[in-house]
Amino acid sequence: MSLETEQINELHWLMEMLHTIDVGLVVLDRDYNIQIWNGFMENHSGLLPREVKGKKLFSLFDEIPKEWFTRKAESVFLLKNKAFTIWEQRQYLFKFNNYRPITGSADFMYQNSTFIPLISASGEVTHLCLLIYDVTDNAVHKLELEQANEELAILSKTDGLTGLFNRRHWEHCLQGEYKRWSRSLNPSCLVMIDIDNFKRVNDSYGHMVGDEVLRHLSEVIKCHVRETDVSGRYGGEEFSILLSDTTAENAQIFAERLRQEIETALIKYNDIELSYTISLGIAQITTDMKTYEAWIESADKALYQSKESGRNKVTIF
Repeated sequence: MSLETEQINELHWLMEMLHTIDVGLVVLDRDYNIQIWNGFMENHSGLLPREVKGKKLFSLFDEIPKEWFTRKAESVFLLKNKAFTIWEQRQYLFKFNNYRPITGSADFMYQNSTFIPLISASGEVTHLCLLIYDVTDNAVHKLELEQANEELAILSKTDGLTGLFNRRHWEHCLQGEYKRWSRSLNPSCLVMIDIDNFKRVNDSYGHMVGDEVLRHLSEVIKCHVRETDVSGRYGGEEFSILLSDTTAENAQIFAERLRQEIETALIKYNDIELSYTISLGIAQITTDMKTYEAWIESADKALYQSKESGRNKVTIF
């Protein structure tokens, strides 16, 4: 076999390999006209090499931001160095549909891209090679993991039944508010809430109805609190609300509005109808409270007074 024949075979094999590899390969000239378009690009775009050859990249693929792409490409032409873009920065360069069965939840192919300068014999960069990698599997798996971690973080601080913060996270927020108050001394109030005769509800109607009462109260609380307030299920049938930048007088207005709405509400569960009431205790933080626990204790004492004096009341410590 002659040297010329061997070189022709090698060139044939090379072109065959570039056409069949599972990576997109595009070669552009200095004016961004397409010169080479391999099988990966043909399969995912539906465009044959003869249909794209000599045509401007941006006229065929308007999803590619021309200004961004040109800026990135020009640095490759000028500096003669590779450039990269990953899916976290830009989901895709070419908007190809996702056909991978494992990651069917993705609408489009996630892509990493490499910009490679092609240097002529004279030492000038005359063409640009784009390599397009399908990283949909990795991207979707990473996004699903991040979503799962976010959901786990939410679950770790949320009460599963009511959707309010659980006691651990709520107390963490209270500690933060106590530290903030020690610097600013702005008024803040703590409201402790207890469902009156809740054991009687469970004993008379069952725990499913009791859970419905807990969910109802939590929804009413969510409707009344501000975005800056922190509400949680303190334990059992007891709830707590942190009202930042709020005086005891304003907290009483808030608590009384809450009490009245609960008093007039009617809970329906299947064929069961019942009403219930709540008792509330309010404590505005003062310099006498040396710890956040003392603040909770003061609100608890006010709540105890509401229950001892007949329930369905609001008491300020």
